[in-house]
Amino acid sequence: MIPKPFVKWAGGKRQLVPVLNENLPKTFGTYYEPFLGGGALLFHILTERNGQKCSISDLNSDLVLSYTTIRDKVDDLIVSLRNHEKNYQKDSKSYYYYVRESNPRSEIEKTSRLIFLNRTCFNGLYRVNSRGKFNVPLGKYSNPNIVNENNLYSVSSILQSSRIAIKCRDFEAVLRDAKKGDLVYLDPPYQPVSDTANFTSYTNKDFTYSDLSRLAELCIKLDSKGCKVLLSNSDSKEVADMFSTKPWNIVKIKANRSINSNSKKRTGHFELLIKNY
Repeated sequence: MIPKPFVKWAGGKRQLVPVLNENLPKTFGTYYEPFLGGGALLFHILTERNGQKCSISDLNSDLVLSYTTIRDKVDDLIVSLRNHEKNYQKDSKSYYYYVRESNPRSEIEKTSRLIFLNRTCFNGLYRVNSRGKFNVPLGKYSNPNIVNENNLYSVSSILQSSRIAIKCRDFEAVLRDAKKGDLVYLDPPYQPVSDTANFTSYTNKDFTYSDLSRLAELCIKLDSKGCKVLLSNSDSKEVADMFSTKPWNIVKIKANRSINSNSKKRTGHFELLIKNY
């Protein structure tokens, strides 16, 4: 079975994998992805390129923990998720809010909580408030897929390669490791395209305009090292202006927004793919 993202993540790239794949360079060294999220492109690359060396990271420590727990302790995780599923079926509302308020200590229970909430919360949306507390209400699902056992085993199996490093760190750290010929894919929280569309709270530190400037500087440095750089972002003026000069090529692509609470507003969006090759 081909592994797929085990969490639904705002800005997830599952639908865009075919377009991203067309825009990958034909050859590259190590694959770096410092805003890992749901990892749709990572799983595609690992499936297509057997033995690909990868260095993946994210600043969300709970998310990074989920990847390592699925890799190392998938059986125990599935037992814990089954337990959540059983309790949820008895009384979904009270159990959901009980788990949302909980603060488990063990790696397995932390990961199990994250996956459970992601599967049962409104719109499958991972969001924390300024205090770092998960704050999304219960979703309206008759039978959510809480224990997607086959996929968890597939993800666990593919992540066990010794050629994959998983880290929790800021995106700028990629500069220390990436070498000439390596591919760096950057998929940060997007710049808002309107005043109301400011969804950037995957961690309790928002991704600000100054972070975008840091990212643009990082891209220039990676380019000067001879790295291949591919960046996804919103079709906003700020982003287009920052990458308007050489060596950047901007491709406008169609994208759906799967997390807008108004389903009519989920289609007809464009985003930018920016690359230096």
